[in-house]
Amino acid sequence: MSTTTATPPAVTDEEAVTAADAFDRMAAAIESVARCDPVTVRLLLTAFAGGGHVLLEDLPGMGKTTLARALAAVTGGTVRRVQCTPDLLPSDVTGVTIFNQDTREFEFHPGPVFANVVIVDEINRTSPKTQSALLEVMQEEQVTVDGVAHRVPRPFLVVATQNPVEMQGTFPLPEAQLDRFLMRLSLGYPGEEAELSLMRGRSLPAADRLAPVLDAAEMGRLGGIAERVAFADPVYEYVLRLAQRTRRHPRLRAGVSMRASIALCRAARMHAVADGRGFVTPDDVKALAVPVWGHRLVPLSGAAAAGEAAELLDALLAEVPVPGPDGRPR
Repeated sequence: MSTTTATPPAVTDEEAVTAADAFDRMAAAIESVARCDPVTVRLLLTAFAGGGHVLLEDLPGMGKTTLARALAAVTGGTVRRVQCTPDLLPSDVTGVTIFNQDTREFEFHPGPVFANVVIVDEINRTSPKTQSALLEVMQEEQVTVDGVAHRVPRPFLVVATQNPVEMQGTFPLPEAQLDRFLMRLSLGYPGEEAELSLMRGRSLPAADRLAPVLDAAEMGRLGGIAERVAFADPVYEYVLRLAQRTRRHPRLRAGVSMRASIALCRAARMHAVADGRGFVTPDDVKALAVPVWGHRLVPLSGAAAAGEAAELLDALLAEVPVPGPDGRPR
């Protein structure tokens, strides 16, 4: 007896317009309290709605924490912050089981990862042992303590920050840890008018006071719409050709993994939803290649700096033929 898998219904025009409107409203709310590039805000929302995690690589004092708090506020979620130090223990992040003298039973006390948005500040300042405590929760959205698995709330996003300049006293993230991040983003400096306004003491509204735009259920519906976005075979093949080029590049010790290819396809679906479309185009892939793949490249010289990764991927995007409307490269 043969079984067939039902094809999910295509994304309707009404669903696409509604989803794009939700992204626009969330982005507008975040931009009202965080002075950063609108493109970065939309990429962060794309990662969150798509179930991915983000590594913010930037200088101190650029508004990374404010951006993460604003993201939690517009989605009605909770936010917790972990300040990484060399003596931070894995149990300080995940939680610990403590014996209750009154009940004569062991009780689990959850750590700061039990929130919708978890800010892991200066992740490369803590030891590899503590860094590895985040691997399970970032991949499986659960924490195992004393053999018992504890689910974290959904939606769940880890926003980790690291300083790209000051390297003393840091522990570089291993490739396995970097691969858990869907995107690596940078806020950059604000525009001149925005910085002048802040220098004059005109403070922005507090991120925590933002009214929720969507709740957890509505964020889940966005993810459901993204799963039904049409992804044509020529675009899949385009992603594969790009991935294969990274694996054969003379300046790279290792190209992107299969997980990275899947991550780019998943992010491209959500990127299309944010743009009000029910189908993925090669432009979605181009827009996401650097933030999704840049931190996963391993150059011969060592870890990939953001600028070097962007240069390599931009060159590959210019070399690999883009599929046309008929599916053939052009």
